Amino acid sequence: MTNRKLEPGRLIIATHNKGKLAEIDGLLGPYGMQTEAAGDLGLPEPEETGTTFAENALLKARAACEATGCVALADDSGLCVAALDGAPGVYTADWSEKQWFEAEALGGKGRDWYLAMGKVEGKLAEQGPDTDRSAYFVSTLALVWPDGHYEIFEGRAYGSLTWPPRGTLGFGYDPVFVPNGETQTYAELGPEHKMEHDHRADAFAKLKAACL
Repeated sequence: MTNRKLEPGRLIIATHNKGKLAEIDGLLGPYGMQTEAAGDLGLPEPEETGTTFAENALLKARAACEATGCVALADDSGLCVAALDGAPGVYTADWSEKQWFEAEALGGKGRDWYLAMGKVEGKLAEQGPDTDRSAYFVSTLALVWPDGHYEIFEGRAYGSLTWPPRGTLGFGYDPVFVPNGETQTYAELGPEHKMEHDHRADAFAKLKAACL
């Protein structure tokens, strides 16, 4: 099947995550895309009811496309830990959600990625010091056109988990993830160096080869 080409112009990025937006902008910058974030446009975040990364990416991209009438790109990504049977997986962001009473005290719903990292570490610690700490990140990109056509691309990055968290340059679980071949976490690597190992960059390489 022939992939559809993505023409330069307005492209809606279906995200409210500033860190994710910055990475996507950096990857799309050379291709003449005028990116606008769903969050900056005031679009609501659709409920992610899918059971796979692809389903959730499509759900988000379709919602942004329908709301704007423009081509939309969404990323659904997560951390999969071998010793936890692939968890948190598609529920990666959910593990960062504060309990309602904590969020209420802070003025509304919020995410705490140190809470999420601690939850993963706690479950690994329960299995003992010799437990398998291998993990991988998945990034699934969905491109959706107003006529309903869509393209899906998946990238992965393999590595292991460390504790305690290290570095301030990343977001999400980056401070505990050491990609294969490195001694530093994602959050310690500079953006350009991180892209050499990044799951999102891997997915974008496939998107570029097919659609740009």
